[in-house]
Amino acid sequence: MTKMTYEELVQALLDRVKNDVDKREGSVIFDAIAPCAYFLTQMGFQLENFLDLVLPDTAVGEYLDRAVGGWGIIRKPATTAMRKVETSASVPIGSLWGINELVYRIDRMDSTNVYHATCTTVGDKGNQYSGQLQPITNGIVGITANLTDIITPGTDTESDEALRQRFYVKAQLPVTSGNANHYIQWALEVPGTGAAKAMPLDGGPGTVTVLVVDDKKAISSGIVPKVQSYIDTVRPIGATVTVQSPQALTINVTANILLDKSRTASEIKQDFEAALDEFLKDMIFENYRVSYAKIGNLLLDIPGVEDFDTLLINGKNGNVTVGSKQIPVKGTVSLSEVSMVGTD
Repeated sequence: MTKMTYEELVQALLDRVKNDVDKREGSVIFDAIAPCAYFLTQMGFQLENFLDLVLPDTAVGEYLDRAVGGWGIIRKPATTAMRKVETSASVPIGSLWGINELVYRIDRMDSTNVYHATCTTVGDKGNQYSGQLQPITNGIVGITANLTDIITPGTDTESDEALRQRFYVKAQLPVTSGNANHYIQWALEVPGTGAAKAMPLDGGPGTVTVLVVDDKKAISSGIVPKVQSYIDTVRPIGATVTVQSPQALTINVTANILLDKSRTASEIKQDFEAALDEFLKDMIFENYRVSYAKIGNLLLDIPGVEDFDTLLINGKNGNVTVGSKQIPVKGTVSLSEVSMVGTD
């Protein structure tokens, strides 16, 4: 049924009333019909919204959780960051240390004055800071501590779009016991995994190589052992599975740009770098050719760019091929402002 506005619904209801009755605004029949039309309009809107909430391609939040739950898909929860803490002297196991409103708990000593610590706040925030820690536990005096390496990165709760993409993988890619799609599905079930690729027989009969990146579509050594450990518990007996990070293929871009004077060159470069980074991330494990034409269109779509020439990708004016075990990663971007383009 065609969705009707409040005015259209009022008129449709009035049309059902005999013409020998006063139907002008303010009349008894108009005032009786108007509230009904208002609430019917609201119900129509809510019903339309309800359909969006129950279908996996449009549902959000808890409604998406319920929509995909029937497929056995559960939203990946946030995880805590595990960090290395280096101190000037021995500190108690279980002691608490703070930096920028975050608190880290000392779990164990890995070597002399080097400790394994867990952030008490779940999510990516626990990965963001490094530097000098302040003691929170009473009785720690004269000891300095520094938060250094990330041992295992913390991850945020899985986003709606990431959960939706996992649903599409399960619903649209046929899975049998231990086929390539199954390994991709298993890898994506691990918190922190953003994309995966399975390569059967990569090392010979009975072998499978699984390439993974983190939930920011970046190479992360921390996600590899987590995926390896999980797949080892679910893989078919006899399969030799190796989980690896892909190799980075750096994509460097240079070009001369003609500006329309509405924005500065630095603003345009910043926007182009962000767009290029997003474009390359969307390619990961899906497309193995960095298109020269698409990069050019990307540059032209940046507000403030009137035209360009001498566009080079990795020093060439053509497409760049990405290897089967590589992912494209944004490198350096050099945009030179010129007064005219297209001349020798």
